[in-house]
Amino acid sequence: MNDLRSVEWLNDNFSNENLVVLDASLASTIEGSRSDLDGVVIKNSRYFDLKKKFSDHDSAFPNTLPSPEDFEKECRALGINNSSLIVVYDDLGVYSSPRVWWMFRAMGHQEVYVLDGGLPHWVKNGYPTSSSHHVDLDPGDFTSNLNLDFVKSYQDIVANVDDALFTIIDARSEGRFNGVEDEPRKHLQSGCIPHSINIPYKEVLKDGKFKSESELKAIVDSKKLDLDQVVFSCGSGLTACIVMLALRKINGQLNVLYDGSWTEWAELQGLTKE
Repeated sequence: MNDLRSVEWLNDNFSNENLVVLDASLASTIEGSRSDLDGVVIKNSRYFDLKKKFSDHDSAFPNTLPSPEDFEKECRALGINNSSLIVVYDDLGVYSSPRVWWMFRAMGHQEVYVLDGGLPHWVKNGYPTSSSHHVDLDPGDFTSNLNLDFVKSYQDIVANVDDALFTIIDARSEGRFNGVEDEPRKHLQSGCIPHSINIPYKEVLKDGKFKSESELKAIVDSKKLDLDQVVFSCGSGLTACIVMLALRKINGQLNVLYDGSWTEWAELQGLTKE
């Protein structure tokens, strides 16, 4: 399953009339890391504001998938059509862009890809950049069609504690997963959900790009992991999508996310600090 596009491919296909390039960059990671490419964007790209426009602000938890109606409205405002060929990137190479890829897939759009290596590799190759995003846009006709099979709820995860129908792949760091490192959300304890295994998202990347299929298969084999029944999780549903996208190189059917992830689980299980 090829859910990625190279910077070379994007440069070669820049004239495609259906192409929409989305910048999903965040101000910083949850750990506070920032890109050194501030003020640089891919030419003609549009800003996909993950935090302010493409998250459910009525939710008590961060990065929650918005309603299909809100997602559709904001996509149309970005000039996105049902016929759009979407390529998503971010300024850290691969960080927030897989989350946007998953959102579009969950909302029923098939022609969406992540730019492998993102903005750093685009700049490294000397391809066209700009200091501002493309904003003079005609409204699009994008239609949302949410596939609930892509999303697991808190209730689904609770039921799985007893039923063990699926394995949760947790993309947080080893220390957070094992409960020996603080969560970035300081009021929460660290630890893991029952029936989870840990594949930190940084382990599936190399130099800002996804590792090869053979390297990823070695990771899966080392965990003795069966990919037929897995659900992805992390701190708030963002970096889980990095690991999901990586392992789709091995099993192209992987698409299920526990959207609330550890933040929701810890809050609702009372795993908070006094």
